[in-house]
Amino acid sequence: MKVHQLEPKLKALRLGGMLESLEIRLEQAQRGELGYLTFLEMLLEDEITRRAQKALSRRLVRAHFEEVKTLADFDFSYNPKIPAATIRDLATCRFVERKESVLIYGPAGTGKSHVAQALGYAACQRGYDVLYTKAPRLFADLGGGHADGTWESRLRRYLQPDLLIIDDFGLRELGVQQAEDLYELICGRYQRASTIVVSNRAPQDWYPLFPNPVLAEGALDRLVNSSHHVLMLGKSYRPMRRPDRLSQLAGNTALAEMAPPPSAPSQNATSHLLDQHTQDQLDQGVVTMVQMG
Repeated sequence: MKVHQLEPKLKALRLGGMLESLEIRLEQAQRGELGYLTFLEMLLEDEITRRAQKALSRRLVRAHFEEVKTLADFDFSYNPKIPAATIRDLATCRFVERKESVLIYGPAGTGKSHVAQALGYAACQRGYDVLYTKAPRLFADLGGGHADGTWESRLRRYLQPDLLIIDDFGLRELGVQQAEDLYELICGRYQRASTIVVSNRAPQDWYPLFPNPVLAEGALDRLVNSSHHVLMLGKSYRPMRRPDRLSQLAGNTALAEMAPPPSAPSQNATSHLLDQHTQDQLDQGVVTMVQMG
């Protein structure tokens, strides 16, 4: 039976992905490399892998990351004070399983957004639904819901994901409506789903951002005390990414690759060096010449 004869049957069973590797597996089986059960097992593994990759791609699209970031891309050596062990432990996503949250804060340029999106990517790999947004965009979206009567449906969009990432929180003080929206969001996700909040301000500095201290206490007491705290101290990495700096680094690398390797000294040069060394020793009385009569 030809492979193309199996195509409608595989597609009817929603196993069309097997067609991508079926020819290769058949060739392996015909060469005697695969037994019957191994042949079937590998075809099924191919289909599982294909479906997992397709599902991951869909989750990444829904997450709306600014960029796909991973911890493998993060230079922990640039700022040694960054708690690498804590961040790598969070990348196991046990905090998502336990419905805990994470607060990432510190000076600008230390990689907070990179780490937050990398944790989101790790969660997507483990099958969790993730949504990334920036605080100004979040408040604008919910504010629009008040204007057109769609606030509840818009709020549900931020309540549903297993992991919600709110970046750039605390850039400015909150308006009355924004503070109330944030309170509803935090209360709605508290102990039901995980949230990552990224800010240049420390959590204790978030309270004055609320116009209503009672609302601030109610929201932040839930969030701050159910979260892992990740303080990222150090110098900004952004100057290293300036176009002129990157061009300079590329130029230096090219020059280093073009430079000829150091050559070994010639025989004449070696002899000259030895003669000079002997003469220096004679001048210092280190070498004594004895004439044999």
